[in-house]
This record gives sequence, structure tokens and C-alpha cells, in this order.
Amino acid sequence: MRHLISLKEQSKEDISTILDLAAKIKAKRSAGELTNYLPNQTMIMLFQKSSTRTRLSFETGMTELGGHSIFLDKKTTQFSLTDASDEIQAVMRFGHILMMRAQEVADVEQAASFDRIPVIDACSEKYHPCQAIGDLLTMAEHSNGIENVKKIVWLGIENNVSNTLKLACAKLGIKMVLATPKVHEVSVDEELNKMCDETGLVTKTLDLEEALKNADYVHTDTWMDMEFFEGGKIKPEYEEEYKKRNELFKPYQLNAELIDKYCPEAKIMHCMPCHVGYEISRDAIDHKNSVIYDQAENRMHAQKGIIMWLLEKEDLVK
Repeated sequence: MRHLISLKEQSKEDISTILDLAAKIKAKRSAGELTNYLPNQTMIMLFQKSSTRTRLSFETGMTELGGHSIFLDKKTTQFSLTDASDEIQAVMRFGHILMMRAQEVADVEQAASFDRIPVIDACSEKYHPCQAIGDLLTMAEHSNGIENVKKIVWLGIENNVSNTLKLACAKLGIKMVLATPKVHEVSVDEELNKMCDETGLVTKTLDLEEALKNADYVHTDTWMDMEFFEGGKIKPEYEEEYKKRNELFKPYQLNAELIDKYCPEAKIMHCMPCHVGYEISRDAIDHKNSVIYDQAENRMHAQKGIIMWLLEKEDLVK
């Protein structure tokens, strides 16, 4: 049975197949063709933490594939009242595929271990494979084929998003440079890092000019944890950490000046939500090179490809 957790378990061919499925289904949508491949199929969407794009992309994607999605917020379920293992096994009896936006990947891995239905890690502390697939789809579109993407740069903090993106790039033969002064500790996966390092395609440097030279795409993500804020203000208990991160990461902010100076042809990416004034500037979001909103939309098309591949129904997509 297929599961999508970290991309460690997928081959280059698997990733390429998912991207091809996503592109074909998107083209059919653009042409006004229905894609009712999954009648009477149900996706269970379990959210341990909230999201905008993850829910919209999966729910809309499953609907447009002819299926149905059920949204479950952990806060309004009975997971806290019983053994999570028992509860998740019962939940899986009601669907054909399970998507989990989890606080910890261990919960996703446990669900997948039962091998009852395909399980998707739709974002955990270590991985975000759905974002990586959507980003690659966006790059393939803007470069007239993923084979034309040669170099991606990641600015700011290493985290769950950069983990799966760098692994996908390494498997596809794309260079990725990390200009990152700090790693988010909870995201570290030594096995994943080793897989990337062995390819020689993933490198690190704090020299921005060196990092950005000849970049095709420059990507970033938040380096401020949202629990630091309340009502738009910094909570007193997080003021010291906030100041440290601001000082450490500000030189690696993705902004128009950086792009225009070092890589004026590079496309600008962000997985959203954007935190203006922190990891990205307003002039970068609005820059002529920005493909951020294309990224957001492509999450939906990527999810469709992922769903069809996981359910082993790729032959339906002509």
C-alpha cells in the first residue's frame, strides 16, 4: 500500500509520475473537462493544527475528482478521551484515504503502519511533501519542464518545508542551496539529510552572493513561530527569542533588493502564509518575478495527482 509521508519512500519515478498526473488533471480542468475519477470515494481530513491552503486544496481537489472529503478538527473529536491508536483505526474505516495535518509525524507513521488505507502527511514538524510536490509543479510550469530547473535557493531557516523540497530536488537531479544560519531543531531528520548529502546536489553557504548566483528560484518560509504572537504583539515570554531570531535571520530576508542585485531572473517563492517584514518583504511578494499565488493554486492540482497516485488509479488519467 502506498503512503506519502516524507518523500524518503518515493523514487524519482514516483515523484515524476505524481507531477505528470497533476499537470494532466490541471490541463483538463483548464479545458473545462470533468475529472470524476473517484465517485463514492471519501477522504478523511484530520487536522491537529489549522491551515488555509491545506484544507482548501485537498477538499476542493477531492470534490473535483468526483469524491467527497470529511473535515475533522481534533479539538472537536474524541481523540483526547481515548487511545489514539484505537481512534485512528476506527476513523480509517470510514474513508478510502486519510490526510493528516499533524503536530508530530509519529502520529502519521502510526496510522500508516496499519496499512488499511493510504495515509498522507499533509504537514508535520519534520515534513511537508504536499508542499514540495506543489512547488515542483509550479517550477515545471514556469520553466517549461522540471528538467529545465537547475538551481533552487532556500533562504532563512531550515525546516519541514525545506526538508522535503531538498530531498525531492536531490532525487530529481536539481541543485539546492541552503542559505540558512539556523535549523529548526524539531525538523531534523538525519536519515533524510544523509540521503541528500550523498547526492552532492544539496549544499550550504551563508554567502548570499554565492548562494543566489544563477538561481532559477528563491524560496523561503516563516522563521517566527506563531505562538510568539497574540493580538499582533509579542508575548512577554517570547521577547528574548524573538529578538534573537530577528537579528539572526534578517540578513536572509527574501526581498526585491536581494533578487534584483544577485539573481534578477530568479522566480520568488513562498509556501504561505507570508509574514511581511520578517522572512519576506512586501516588494518581494508583489515583484514581477513572484510566483507565490501560482504556488498556492498548484497545491490543489498537486493534491489531485497525489490522491490518484496513492489510490493507484493513475491509469484513469489519460
